[in-house]
Amino acid sequence: MQSLRRLFRIGKGPSSSHTMGPQRAAKKFAARHQEASAFEVTLYGSLAATGKGHSTDQAIIEVLEPIAPVSIVWQPTVFLPYHPNGMLFKALDAAGRITEEWTVYSVGGGALSEGKGDEDAFRDAPVYDLTTLREIQQWCVRNGRGYWEYVGQQEDEGIWDYLREVWQTMQAAVERGIDTEGVLPGPLNLARKASTYHIKARAYRPAIQSRGMVYSYALAVSEENASGGTIVTAPTCGASGVVPAVLYHLAKAHEFSETKILHALATAGLFGNIVKFNASISGAEVGCQGEVGVACAMASAASCQLFGGSPSQIEYAAEMGLEHHLGMTCDPVCGLVQIPCIERNAFAACRALDAQLYANFSDGNHQVSFDHVVEVMKQTGHDLPSLYKETSEGGLAKEMGE
Repeated sequence: MQSLRRLFRIGKGPSSSHTMGPQRAAKKFAARHQEASAFEVTLYGSLAATGKGHSTDQAIIEVLEPIAPVSIVWQPTVFLPYHPNGMLFKALDAAGRITEEWTVYSVGGGALSEGKGDEDAFRDAPVYDLTTLREIQQWCVRNGRGYWEYVGQQEDEGIWDYLREVWQTMQAAVERGIDTEGVLPGPLNLARKASTYHIKARAYRPAIQSRGMVYSYALAVSEENASGGTIVTAPTCGASGVVPAVLYHLAKAHEFSETKILHALATAGLFGNIVKFNASISGAEVGCQGEVGVACAMASAASCQLFGGSPSQIEYAAEMGLEHHLGMTCDPVCGLVQIPCIERNAFAACRALDAQLYANFSDGNHQVSFDHVVEVMKQTGHDLPSLYKETSEGGLAKEMGE
């Protein structure tokens, strides 16, 4: 597994796979072709199907057009074999001859791959010795340590400074979001709700107020993401509101220290990393269960740790967070990360808090392991028809688009 730096990426929304990934690829290609006379970029499969709604073309053009004119070719019905989010970059000289062709994939969470296995230019050296939750949990029990301590042992010393930057970015996104009003970009004319929810929550008795605040924080980050604001992939842009909402709420309501929040963030990242390595966090590959479902698992683990959960209780909380999102489709209306994505973030944040409470009431013993749910999620995602995986051809996207 790679460093948590590859899971928690700081950047602009609205989509890690459709905006951040393609822009990173464009920058790599541009660096090699500063003398090009023209560029042609073909977008395939899910990347093409919802690319306009996610501003994929604009993210690429923004990088390449200062060098030379850019033409975008859309191929939503053509799926390359390695991943649904394929791209083909071409650089042309003054005579119109192709000087290089480069096929690359945006595989989720802002990550890129050439689909070449060990020879892949984007394949980093592994950071973690253990790659399943079962192995890591056994390490925790043997050594009397927590998941966050395993992260600290495997990563370099700078990881805590990086996670502090991640946490500061998450907090800033929440605070910008609850202070901003207006309409989100795109044809849906969807009004921002975070500010209103935050104000209304204050009028209720504490139990309901707490839930309303969590809603407002998740909405705040998700709306910032939908507006192209700076957020953290946790594990993706489309699911970026869940972990910040839970941690921001707990930091405010229960006065957890920054150190404890950073430790919880490390644990959240570890669980997300396990899913990324053993299955997928790409909505185009496995549906929304790999985005919001994984985000819920991450937030469940983090909050359970904050409330004193044992390694087995934390594993149980994360397992429930993911299990109860199995089969969730990715069906963004108009290809935008707005409906149903924003509301899903709010509900998943609250579900994470329920999962940690349920797990902390238990003794940690349960029948279904986190690793097993990850494997089931992977298989379920592969079994889902492509129209339910970020193509905007099925589900809510189809019904509301008619």
